Amino acid sequence: MIDNAFRAIVPRFAGPLLAIYTRLGWTPNHVSALGFGIALAASFAVAMGHEWVALTLWWVSRGADGTDGVFARATGQESDFGAYLDIVLDMAAYGAMVLGFAVAWPALQLEWMLMLFLYILCIASALALGMQEAKRALPARDDRGLRLGAGLAEGGETGIAYSIFLLFPAQLALTVPIWVAILAITIVVRSLLAYRTCKD
Repeated sequence: MIDNAFRAIVPRFAGPLLAIYTRLGWTPNHVSALGFGIALAASFAVAMGHEWVALTLWWVSRGADGTDGVFARATGQESDFGAYLDIVLDMAAYGAMVLGFAVAWPALQLEWMLMLFLYILCIASALALGMQEAKRALPARDDRGLRLGAGLAEGGETGIAYSIFLLFPAQLALTVPIWVAILAITIVVRSLLAYRTCKD
């Protein structure tokens, strides 16, 4: 829901990072892989009980994730495989963090399992709706390499939810079910939108 607003802002401030990527001789796929690697480190930090380290690493990883596409467009290195790699590593990063949470707070095992299950439905519904919109030549809402249908819970909201988990671990019994409910609502609303799109 908030991703497009961030996507409009990031290119204005990404110049120094893009210059570093270029100086290092990296490709956008290297940046995507870097973001995933740092997210894995964040997951490990969660599992070890280092919430502040995990929070810092998580947002550094999201910084890399938020600039790989900007880097690709700025340098003419956009590719279909890059778009594929980006979304796959994004979902792997989100899932890895849930595994870290599950190790750190095993009392909420059912909730973590349900969260992973809903992530599967979230990305499947987003990709399927995006495909149906593209099939009908409906205008895209962003410039991503893969078209994703709109939803209440997207990458930005996921990052905020994870930050809340890490900042307020004593409130997980409340915040985790709320996030699970938001994921479920996202799937229902997106499915209704898909029904309307396909019916039209």
